[in-house]
Formats: sequence, C-alpha cells, structure tokens
Amino acid sequence: MTAETAAHDEQVREIDDSVSDDAGVSPAATDAASQADEATGPGSSGADAETGSDAAASRDADDAASHGESDDSADEEEIDEEDRLVEEGEIAGDYLEQLLDVLDFDGDIDLDVDGDRAVVSIDGGDDLDKLVGRKGEVLDALQELTRLAVQQSTGVRSRLMLDIARWRADRRDRLARLGTDVAERVRKSGEREALDPMTPFERKIVHDAVAAVDGVVSESEGAEPRRRVVVLPSA
Repeated sequence: MTAETAAHDEQVREIDDSVSDDAGVSPAATDAASQADEATGPGSSGADAETGSDAAASRDADDAASHGESDDSADEEEIDEEDRLVEEGEIAGDYLEQLLDVLDFDGDIDLDVDGDRAVVSIDGGDDLDKLVGRKGEVLDALQELTRLAVQQSTGVRSRLMLDIARWRADRRDRLARLGTDVAERVRKSGEREALDPMTPFERKIVHDAVAAVDGVVSESEGAEPRRRVVVLPSA
C-alpha cells in the first residue's frame, strides 16, 4: 500500500401514513343495538364504559411497553457500535505493535473512541517523525495500511484515525487557530480570503473554526487535490 493509494481512497471516501376506513352500519344493525340497549337498561352503559376503560388502559400499557422496547433497542445499538469501534482499535493496536517491531521503532500505543471512529495514537518514542513524513504523507499511508488490516479482520471498512507523535492533534490546533484568525481578518476587512489546498479532514476543522465567528461564512471551492477553503463576509 502506497501513499498514492491512501490519497486515492481518501478522495473516494469524500461521500418514516396513516389509513382510516369508514365502517358502514346497516339500519337493521342499528335497530338491534337500540333494542339491546332498552333490554339491558342503565346498567349496561356502565358496563360498556368499564369495558372501554379497561381496553384503553390495556392500549396504554401496550404503548408504554412498546416505547420501552424501542428505547432499549436504541441503547443496545449504541452499545454495539461502541463495542465495534473498541474492537477496531484493539485490532489496529496489535497490528501497529507488530509493525513497530519490524521497523525497529519504539512507541506507546493509546486507543480511544472519538464520535463515530476509533482513534489510535503512537507517542513517546524516538524518531517517530520519520513515520509521519513530509506533510504527513507517511502517516497517511500507515493509516491506510492499518485500516486495511482492520477491514481484513472484521470484514467492514474502517474509518479509524491514526496519529503519530501528535502530528494530527497539533495540526488540528494550528488549523483551528488559522480558521479563527482568517475569519477575524475577513470580518474586519470585508474582503474574502482563500486558504491553501487542504484535505477534507483539514477543511472541516477550518470550517468549524470559522462557523464560531459571527459575520463570516466559509465554503470550499476547487477540485481535489487542490480544493481549498474560502472565507467571506456573510450576506
């Protein structure tokens, strides 16, 4: 797996009626019902009311039980998803530990879950910058290899994120500050400003930072891999 394949895959990735029926009642049926009412007298109404009340209570109980089952099902799905992500992280951790041994690199591997993806971080070793490479190119390739290793084990495409020597974390902080600084400049000057081309992950960080500043908006323009964020005054 090469960095070119990782970049290609990254580009490819950047991607509840009601029916009511009228019941017809014949005159004969109406007469029969009326005669039955007269024969049974006032006590009949009370019995009917009690029967109706019992039925309503039964329906309420059924609705409550159904609602409870729905909540339980949602909770189970959420737990299942978290368990799946934890499993992804563990598989990735084992794979990366073996890879570090082969490459003769030392590092502490940390596993976490962030939203809808597993996160694996390697830190604390010497010369880990070599596993990051220029503009994170080696890191991207290793991330893709790790995702493929997880997919091979689980049969499900992974969106796992790999960080080495805090390169992505530091990059996130720098991009967030950049987005805020550019947004403030545009708000004061009233002039649009275009940033350098970025990956989808990096652009999202900038968009989120700009969205926190009043009076400006951001959008992406251009085609990959030259797609960039543009910040401009809000209308």
